[in-house]
Amino acid sequence: MIIDLRSDTITNPTEGMLNAMLTAEVGDDVYKEDPTVNALEQRLAEMFGMDEALFFPTGSMANQAALKLHTNPGEQVICDKYAHIYNYEGGGASFNSGISCKLIDGYRGMFTAEQAEASINPPDFYHSPLTSLIAIENTTNKGGGACWDFEELKRIREVANNHNLGFHLDGARLWNALIAKGETPQQYGKLFDTISVCLSKGLGCPMGSVLIGNKELMKGAIRIRKILGGGMRQVGFAAAAGLYALDHHFERLSEDHIRAKEIGHVLADLHSIKKVEPIETNIIIFELHNEVDEAQFLKTLTDKQIHIIGMGSNKLRMVTHLDYTSVMHQQLLAVLRQL
Repeated sequence: MIIDLRSDTITNPTEGMLNAMLTAEVGDDVYKEDPTVNALEQRLAEMFGMDEALFFPTGSMANQAALKLHTNPGEQVICDKYAHIYNYEGGGASFNSGISCKLIDGYRGMFTAEQAEASINPPDFYHSPLTSLIAIENTTNKGGGACWDFEELKRIREVANNHNLGFHLDGARLWNALIAKGETPQQYGKLFDTISVCLSKGLGCPMGSVLIGNKELMKGAIRIRKILGGGMRQVGFAAAAGLYALDHHFERLSEDHIRAKEIGHVLADLHSIKKVEPIETNIIIFELHNEVDEAQFLKTLTDKQIHIIGMGSNKLRMVTHLDYTSVMHQQLLAVLRQL
């Protein structure tokens, strides 16, 4: 039995999802004639209380489109040093939009309104880039699945308003935050100018992300998607997977969170583990003691058909997901207790 906890992106479509995909009504989405894509976009726009939504093949492309919508070349986006848009999108901010990132040294991928305001360049000081956007990620990937405090997000929104800045949410794992914190999509829709949500992580779809925003800003999104190569034809089968996941895989995310916390409790009792970072959702990040060889630790697990990833500096990561069953969970806990 292979236990793959490298990421929540490794899941396979469930039988119900496959059936929904096979029977999906499709059309040419480049012409906006795919009824299933249109239905998914409408559903998500309504769910978040925003005007429009646009389907993208990947979360990185949705984020890159948002950066382009909010900025002009030479400008700057404020984000945390752990932000996905900075670390894991191939330098796309500079390549696609010609902008730079002003990095905040936050806590687990999160920062305060005061830190955001202090990072804004004076608009009349032409020696520095013009600040035009604040971007946050919820939950934080590199921060270990941490959930932002919603009151802090409201304070950052005020900072953005006071300085006429855009406010973008990379919500790749926002579904996990909503379940963990008991929040609603509408709360976030009222706060942000643009939101990207991923369908292929916790929700278990094979592909797809959706960018959601208000009409004036989103009118350029389809052009940017075309430029980035994201226009797809009869892609309703992928949208059908998203619709199915919203109905059947959203609420069950709490199971992933429970299992992640149980893994964390076992890890905390191991002599080889120096620290387990706080676990709020489905990501477990833990640190080995300096004298423990990371490569050997990983090999020990791999030999038992357990796959996780190293993050450098003796830190390792596990991510629970839809395909991680209760049988796998008990097997993993048993193996960990023997380490």
